[in-house]
Amino acid sequence: MKFFLVTLAFTVSCVMAEYVGQEKYTDKYDSLDLDEMMSNKRLMQAYCRCILDQGKCTAEGRELKSHISEALQNGCAKCTDRQRYGMRRVISYVMKNENDMWQQMVQKYDPRRIYTTKYEKELKKL
Repeated sequence: MKFFLVTLAFTVSCVMAEYVGQEKYTDKYDSLDLDEMMSNKRLMQAYCRCILDQGKCTAEGRELKSHISEALQNGCAKCTDRQRYGMRRVISYVMKNENDMWQQMVQKYDPRRIYTTKYEKELKKL
């Protein structure tokens, strides 16, 4: 009986580990050079226009845009560590340096400011 319970627990653990692993967003774009992007105003604005549906999107932009609402709602629970770190850096940068774009993003993705209020104070410190 103990053998059965141990085997069952191990099997459930393996299945859950596989399931949880599939719940992360793709890490295909985790190597994107955020410093280059943030230091290039034209590139940064192109990504912002993509996210706001005001311009064309690269593959990376489309991927990002497809997860914004969900990531806001669940605290980026499906983000990899690198994505979570990058998201914090980029949002902090946009808040400080592209305030008009930031306000447009808030209006589009969080018009009731439910999540923005939660994260803004922390991100302003970065």
